[in-house]
Amino acid sequence: MLKKLAEQFEAASRAYAENHGMVRDPDWFLLKLQEEMGELTQAWNRKTGRGRRKGRTDEDVERDLADETADLLGHILLFAYQNHLDLAVAVERKWMFRPAVD
Repeated sequence: MLKKLAEQFEAASRAYAENHGMVRDPDWFLLKLQEEMGELTQAWNRKTGRGRRKGRTDEDVERDLADETADLLGHILLFAYQNHLDLAVAVERKWMFRPAVD
């Protein structure tokens, strides 16, 4: 399941990069993780009253939090995919359960 999901994120990311003339070198994958974590932190700060809402409604803030979480998940999977990491094995080793396979 994780490998298939990672492949889907890879295809979407590759197409996006090609359409926008971006170069995804090895550093890019790690730097994007940091960028997305920052954006998730900003969304969390808005939700918890620690950051300016910039006119965002409660619904906007909830959607932003979900969207930024999805971005971070995608970039984690991209990082793993590009570095040939088997996350299913790592989850089993570190979290002591086997991820469900659809």
